[in-house]
Amino acid sequence: MTVTQSEPVTSGLAATAERPVKVRNCGPPPLPHPKPTGQDRYTISEVSEHTGLSAHTLRWYERIGLMPHVNRTHTGQRRFSNRDLDWLSLVTKLRLTGMPVADMVRYAELVRQGESTFAEREQLLTAHREDVRQRITELQSTLDVLDYKIDIYADARRASERF
Repeated sequence: MTVTQSEPVTSGLAATAERPVKVRNCGPPPLPHPKPTGQDRYTISEVSEHTGLSAHTLRWYERIGLMPHVNRTHTGQRRFSNRDLDWLSLVTKLRLTGMPVADMVRYAELVRQGESTFAEREQLLTAHREDVRQRITELQSTLDVLDYKIDIYADARRASERF
């Protein structure tokens, strides 16, 4: 299986020329697709409604190279597929982790280049994962401070209510 931008990574075994590579799910399954494969031609407004991304954002993603080539009708209207929805789900998750757009575009370029970029993709995602873990640690520390302050105010409020 060649992993491409329009071909989401799913569980199974992908073989390379050198050795087999275990391909794992990227997390919980994506939202069910509104239409079955083969009938999956969505307008930009349908994709916007399904993903929560604005039409402007979808056009921008395509313009900067974050989206693969999106099919068009004979009149030039975009028609997205279920694979496009899967890709947008991944991009949305990467964005939620705080990955810079430039890194997401680089990742998309590497995906389009094919299996020869597995190591570079892994390196990019591994480095970003470390950034995410560091931010989680910082956020947990901040949450601990908030919990401490909330407990102080709750204790003070309870004490004042006794009198």
